[in-house]
Amino acid sequence: MAASVVALRCRCMIRLHIKNNRAGEDVFRMTPERYAAAAARHPELARQVDVTIDWDLDNFDESMAMADALITWDLPTADLVDRAPNLKWIHIIGAGIEHLQPLDWLPPGVTLTNNRGVHAEKAGQYGLMALLMLNNAIPRLVGEQQRHNYIECFTTAIGGKTLLVLGAGAMGSAVAVQAKRLGLRTIGIRRTPRDTGGFDEVHPLDHLDDLLAAADFLLVTMPATPETTGLMDSRRLALLAPHAGVINMGRAAVVDYTALAAALTEGALSGAILDVFDPEPLPADSPLWDVPNLVMTPHMSSDDALTYVPRTLDLVFENVGRLVAGEPLQNRVDPALGY
Repeated sequence: MAASVVALRCRCMIRLHIKNNRAGEDVFRMTPERYAAAAARHPELARQVDVTIDWDLDNFDESMAMADALITWDLPTADLVDRAPNLKWIHIIGAGIEHLQPLDWLPPGVTLTNNRGVHAEKAGQYGLMALLMLNNAIPRLVGEQQRHNYIECFTTAIGGKTLLVLGAGAMGSAVAVQAKRLGLRTIGIRRTPRDTGGFDEVHPLDHLDDLLAAADFLLVTMPATPETTGLMDSRRLALLAPHAGVINMGRAAVVDYTALAAALTEGALSGAILDVFDPEPLPADSPLWDVPNLVMTPHMSSDDALTYVPRTLDLVFENVGRLVAGEPLQNRVDPALGY
């Protein structure tokens, strides 16, 4: 067997192809060892799966000619209906799928799913950290430390303040649950208002302008879609109070970073913590590196180094069972909405 391909053969109902990227980080790699550990957790379902684990496009067409399902971050989309005539399901190992849009390449009858929910525990803890950092003026103090300035900066307790979550899905809900433990008032905004947990109120997107002024903290966890790109522009950022802080754990395209940088520089906002950028990695000559009252992390807020792949594979096996049973898959993506 070729070294680049690992095949775990069994009597099966589902032919599953896993495409890894050699350039990707280890935290996202579905190795044979990690797959075997997941199969041991789901032995009945694993007996119904014939899996090939590959890298980049090595033997991609050969595997896809027979595959019923594909697990991947990205894929060659051209002529997919001909290259994968038996394909029924594609699972993307991230929550965001903007790198695959528009989804007009998706063959008829193929269900696309994503990884939303896998990130929740780590995202909740990162969001809690970010809220406490902003409340204690850490972005400002980090900058003063770099300038060798010892300043006294007294802040208040966080209880009773308001967190506004733009994108009240799995990640936003996880942060809201943590925020409630600290006594914050939590307000969520999502396209279809419903309480996903942790919110005192949930509002539709057209209420955003009316809610921004009340926010002590704005958390962005929305995906990037045509509807959300540029949503937090200079006008909406100006609706936030000068003492407010901004956290972006969703996608960079949702927030106008040039306008945000200006607001931070001018003191129109107290601080920001950003975990997502465009492009990534952030270029060394980006002006964001020198913006005051800003802390940046390299897109790691919600990716657990130990559990990301195990939880992803648990979700995959859950959907294998649903596929075999003819039931709707979990985490289905609406091609019209892009999430």
